[in-house]
Amino acid sequence: MNFLSGKHILVGVCGGIAAYKCAELVRLLRNAGARVRVVLTDSAGEFVGARTFQALSGERVWQGWSDDRSGMEHIELARWADRILVAPATADTLARLAQGRADDLLAAVCLASEAPLLVAPAMNQAMWRHPATRDNVAALRARGVQICGPAVGDQACGDVGPGRMLEPPALVQALTESFQPGLLAGLKVLVTAGPTREALDPVRYLSNRSSGKMGYAVAAAAREAGAEVCLVSGPVALDPPPGVELVRVESAQEMLAAVMTRSGISHIFIAAAAVADYQAAEQASQKIKKRTKDWDLKLTPAPDILASVAATQPRPFCVGFAAETEQLQQQAQKKRLRKGIEMIAANLVGEGQGFDVDDNALLLVWEGGQLQLEKTSKYRLAVGLIEQLAGHYKKSTHLSDTEHHAKHSA
Repeated sequence: MNFLSGKHILVGVCGGIAAYKCAELVRLLRNAGARVRVVLTDSAGEFVGARTFQALSGERVWQGWSDDRSGMEHIELARWADRILVAPATADTLARLAQGRADDLLAAVCLASEAPLLVAPAMNQAMWRHPATRDNVAALRARGVQICGPAVGDQACGDVGPGRMLEPPALVQALTESFQPGLLAGLKVLVTAGPTREALDPVRYLSNRSSGKMGYAVAAAAREAGAEVCLVSGPVALDPPPGVELVRVESAQEMLAAVMTRSGISHIFIAAAAVADYQAAEQASQKIKKRTKDWDLKLTPAPDILASVAATQPRPFCVGFAAETEQLQQQAQKKRLRKGIEMIAANLVGEGQGFDVDDNALLLVWEGGQLQLEKTSKYRLAVGLIEQLAGHYKKSTHLSDTEHHAKHSA
């Protein structure tokens, strides 16, 4: 099926040497049956002229505010587009988009459009690695913008590294996939994230160092894969991913209650929260005063949320997380079997790994197999996890349907 046929694609071309590749991009999109309109920044016109894109697209090309004849054409362009692809997306353009600026025609169209936005970064490797660019990319991704690339290789400046714009066929593929039903389309996914706080008194609590970044990335990746996502979150300093239902809780008991009321209607449960193992046997009603001698604190086990969900019938496909300090594969497999679940995503913690960092690595373990996801951003890890669990979920439901059919045919 040609998902691009008849679709309206707005291509925003920015001022970088990779702008010349966009001529081929427009040609490929037209060959795929899409209608293509092009908006150039002023600097892009210094690399490739508007006439080139007009000839290739068969449509009028816009470059600056002077081309907005009625003063409202940028709004009409924004409404016309089914998808907007900015390629090459320079560091300056990424900053403009992240800040929500509308001081040039392309930025204004992007700000005014409700169409999904894809950007294909292209810049010097040092500019791509700069913290300011990373922050801008993270902000855009958090708003649901799809970041396509960049690729790694030789650069026009002579450097070698990340910053090359993806080639036109790869960008056409990204646009095609954006119209396809996601891997989790039609499914309900329940995700937990962040720490829990177990109160000792009205002032103090037991908790851990979880930032919630991994769980929030998983929720975002599941939503982008087409799922209806509910995120049950402990206390974190993060904004919820776009399109995700957020339920805020504090204690393990509150998280258990929120999860159990929703697990029965969920197809997949991903337990990414760092739930406390213990809670106070008794919570003081008044602040506990400082003492001059030792104080014994009695603890009792906190609810095991993952095991509780896994024990229900019928139950969702369950994925757990395991943070370990040693023997990662062995400990992950033991936890998977102990909890009675389909998959574990395990990572090492300590010495700068695991908690409150932007990058991590995961070992996925299931019955009869495992897969190492190498160190990268937590968002990319989340995408890899969703891709793997989607395949395993489909296999499990296929087997269940086959067994059900065989049982009733006997």
